[in-house]
Amino acid sequence: MADLLWDDVSCFFDPDLMGTLPDVRVPNTSVEDWQAVLDLVVEKGWKYRYSEGETVLPLPRAESVLSRSADAECPNLRVWPTADVLAIFRFDAADEVDFDVDLRELQGQERLDVFCGFLREIGRRLGKPVLMDPEGDCGHPVLGFDIEADRVVLLADPPVR
Repeated sequence: MADLLWDDVSCFFDPDLMGTLPDVRVPNTSVEDWQAVLDLVVEKGWKYRYSEGETVLPLPRAESVLSRSADAECPNLRVWPTADVLAIFRFDAADEVDFDVDLRELQGQERLDVFCGFLREIGRRLGKPVLMDPEGDCGHPVLGFDIEADRVVLLADPPVR
């Protein structure tokens, strides 16, 4: 059974309403949590590409990425849980795993199921909630992986149109 039904949540995947790149995050994390995410990507066999600036590099240990100097090239990890869905992880701080998704890629029940499965895998691995906020509106999640329910749930009421 699907975590969420497209007809119930499609408004939260409207780029005009939510912004094209909503903020997806796992708060209260550590370097070890980041490493667990990197390990999960490899274990699941998801296609990925790690880069610093324009240079593509082998996937490093989380500790080395998070301890880089402030003037180092900006690292990111692109992960494709399926060929048509991309998540871009940013290594801004150890205390929050954060990544972007493009809502234009997450249209319809099939893509929603892929997205929910991705959040579920990360949340289960870390034992923590995975939250999605509107772009630039961090702290107001609309949906996320709920540990107790062991699935992705709505965390806000759909807006009235």
